[in-house]
Parts: sequence; structure tokens; C-alpha cells
Amino acid sequence: MSGIKVAIALVVKWCVRLLLGFMALSIAAVILFRFVPLPLSMVMAERQVSAWISHEPFDLQYEWAPYNELSANAKLAVIASEDQRFPFHHGFDTRQIRKSIDAWLSGDPLRGASTISQQTARNVFLWTERSWLRKGLEVWFTALIEVVWPKERILEVYLNVAEWDTGVFGLEAASRHYFGQSAARLTVVQASRLAAVLPAPRDWSPVSPSARVQGRARWIRQQMNQLGGTLYLERLDE
Repeated sequence: MSGIKVAIALVVKWCVRLLLGFMALSIAAVILFRFVPLPLSMVMAERQVSAWISHEPFDLQYEWAPYNELSANAKLAVIASEDQRFPFHHGFDTRQIRKSIDAWLSGDPLRGASTISQQTARNVFLWTERSWLRKGLEVWFTALIEVVWPKERILEVYLNVAEWDTGVFGLEAASRHYFGQSAARLTVVQASRLAAVLPAPRDWSPVSPSARVQGRARWIRQQMNQLGGTLYLERLDE
């Protein structure tokens, strides 16, 4: 019996060490990427490995662009589309979560309520397949980046790692891929279309938009106007 207790104690000891090691490494990574451009994201790596396994061609198009070289129109369009309370919450939009739960309890399908912070944490550090483990890690990394990174940095990273087509990651690569110009020159219409395809970037196109994408883009432009235009971005500094 004592041998079993010793074995359990040893397992617990190593589990605690592994947990503390993971926490230390993740904190160090978040601090590092507060200042350093990301060379790669976990989603990029996952797409590359998947292509290797399936023996399919994969051309990674990724070019980091600093915050001030990203179109203000695109910044606002993504906030209007994905997370209008981004300047004000601390990683989790409890108001939207409550609305989703209330709608679900009323019989509607359960809708996602992921913030830009959550999506950034997921894209940078985690994988795409849904699971309770991923959700738990997403909470951890979201809390970390909200503590360590300012809002502008979170938005900067999100725009640089978001997937916009097969192998196309980041606003700079997407802008050149679709419109043949830098991300700094995106117009309101172009930005709204790019934001509109984010829910299904490998299926929807901003240059040959379906009626659904066109409708989403129009709605996004309306929301951009209601938020007060690009002056809304000043709230990220508050």
C-alpha cells in the first residue's frame, strides 16, 4: 500500500512540475511577443503540418506589418465585425456571453461570443480543433495577453495572424493577395469585405463576394459609421 502512495505522490509531484513549467513558459512567451513580431503562429504551423501529412501543396504568405502601417479602416472594420466592445472588456465580453446563453435557453442555437482577445490567443498559441482542453487553455492565454499586452498590441497581433485564405495570413499578405496593395492603403469597402470573410476565410472571397458576404460587408460599414468612424480607435488608449 505504501508503494502505491509513493507512486501517486511521485505522479502528483511531476504533474505539478509540468504545470508550473508550462505556466512559466507561456508567461515568458507572452512577454516576449509583447515586443517581438511573431515569426509564426500555431494555426500557421498546423496548416503546414496538415499539408505535409496530406501531401498537398501549401504556400504560406505571411508578412508582419507594424500597427501604424495597418489601415485604420481595417482596424475599425474588424472591431465592428468581430468585437465592438473590444476597447472596454478585459478579454471576455460577459454581456455578449449572457445574451448567447439567454438565446440558447430560449431554444436558439448556441452562438459564439469570442472576443478579439480570445481569437488572438487561440490563433497564436493553440490549435483549431474545438475541445474543452483548448477552451481552458484559451481562457489562460486570453487572461495573460490582456494583462501583458495593451489593446493596440492585441489588435496588431490579431490582424497579423488572422487567416484570410488558404495559406494567406495577416492583413498585409491578404491586402496584397486580394487587392495588390499594402495594408496601409485599404479603403473602407475593401476593409469591410476583408472583415466580412473572417468567419470562413477559406470559403468566402472579398474580391468575388457572394450575396452573403456583400450583405455582411454592408452591415459592417453601417456599424463602422455608428461607432463614429476611425476616431473610435482612440478608445483603445483609454
